[in-house]
Amino acid sequence: MTTDSTGPRHQLGTDAIHTVWDRSLEPALHVVSGAEIEIQALDSSYGGVARQVQSGKLACPEALRGVVLASAFAVRPNTADMPGHPLTGPIYVEGAQPGDTLQVELLEVSTGAWGWNACRPGGIGLLDAEVPEAYTHFWDLRGGVWTDFLDVARVPLAPFPGVMGVALAEPGRHKTAPPRRVGGNMDVRQLTAGSTLFLPVEVEGALLSLGDLHAAQGDGEVSGTGIETDGHVILRVSVLKGQPVGTPHLQTGPEPTDLWAAGAYVTTGHAPDLLEAARIALRELVLYMGRRYNLSFVQAYVLASACVDLRISQLVDAPNFTVSALLPNRIFQR
Repeated sequence: MTTDSTGPRHQLGTDAIHTVWDRSLEPALHVVSGAEIEIQALDSSYGGVARQVQSGKLACPEALRGVVLASAFAVRPNTADMPGHPLTGPIYVEGAQPGDTLQVELLEVSTGAWGWNACRPGGIGLLDAEVPEAYTHFWDLRGGVWTDFLDVARVPLAPFPGVMGVALAEPGRHKTAPPRRVGGNMDVRQLTAGSTLFLPVEVEGALLSLGDLHAAQGDGEVSGTGIETDGHVILRVSVLKGQPVGTPHLQTGPEPTDLWAAGAYVTTGHAPDLLEAARIALRELVLYMGRRYNLSFVQAYVLASACVDLRISQLVDAPNFTVSALLPNRIFQR
């Protein structure tokens, strides 16, 4: 455990990784309210892609696909009974007590050199039951502004932590996959630099952790992955007394890119079930992308996960709800 309440900025690296939410975990860092912290995070392949890149093996895409599949989609040996996201933390914030709110200001979010996203049969994505074979795409993030998808599109980078939360009051080990009232795996793409997250505190010190960085993602993360990447997050934590929240709240900053400046191509889905309406809208859009841009089903599907927004258009016209899928025209203006 590191205790340091002096100096302009604290550092927390990937030697402080845990894979469950658990209020009994030893804090990796103690800070005072108002402290700034620079946090290094692994991607959801547990850093496997970054290690392969650093070893010079990026030239072998099949080897990298094996790393992703083995690391991100399989049970980890050290957490065989409860695999989860690799999270950096926990961070104990002095003065945080149950009933308080932890304010987390995102000052900077930066990616690693490479990212990936994927789909596979039987996975967690909206259309995975229709995926014929596993597919992984690797994204070159070294330009820092845009990343190319084959020779078809360019997706602007808008990095954010997919997982950010504090410990639950309930004792024991809790999976990282489902988001909860204390945050966690929310995958809110608007949580970019310049935004502020407000989390309800349930345990002394709050015990903040984060991970699962995405270089870009559409609202919905429809294939089950955004553009997964490692990277760094610089944030400021503050304890708010007498300002309780019941679930995570978010104050966004300005839009980080001009992704939607050229409008969108939109498909819609209508059904009594919101998930089914979302599947209909997304399926129509993926099929359109395939016809219009000569993409395979899996290529269009993972590209959609990186940039397509799903939106609830109406909930009042019984018996059907309407979900719209928005494809930004800007990505094709190369």
